[in-house]
Amino acid sequence: MIEYIRIFSDADGCSHSELKNIDLKSNDYAPPALPLYISSPESAHSIVFLELPVGWFGKWHPTPVRQWLILMTGECEFETGDGEKICRKAGDVVILDDTTGKGHQTRVVGDTPMRIAAVHFT
Repeated sequence: MIEYIRIFSDADGCSHSELKNIDLKSNDYAPPALPLYISSPESAHSIVFLELPVGWFGKWHPTPVRQWLILMTGECEFETGDGEKICRKAGDVVILDDTTGKGHQTRVVGDTPMRIAAVHFT
């Protein structure tokens, strides 16, 4: 199981977060290698790599596209419209679903740039 945070907008355009999980099942993914644990496949449109410099702050904004964020380096704080602040670091996964409304704020914390693989949905 992989734990992730989902940031989404409600019907009034206010963003919130929720903790969710991706189930993994044993599968012969790359024979003749031994079976490993994989998730169900999802379609994606594109992937981009981002670097947010130390001290970077993204004021209130909705996500430009529904996307998975795979955090590779650094640490950041997401703030949702309901006032919740969520810290995430390298190795964590976030899905941004708040494509409407006020969106969220993002702040790089610490002294390491935040590198992210952003997988855009179709």
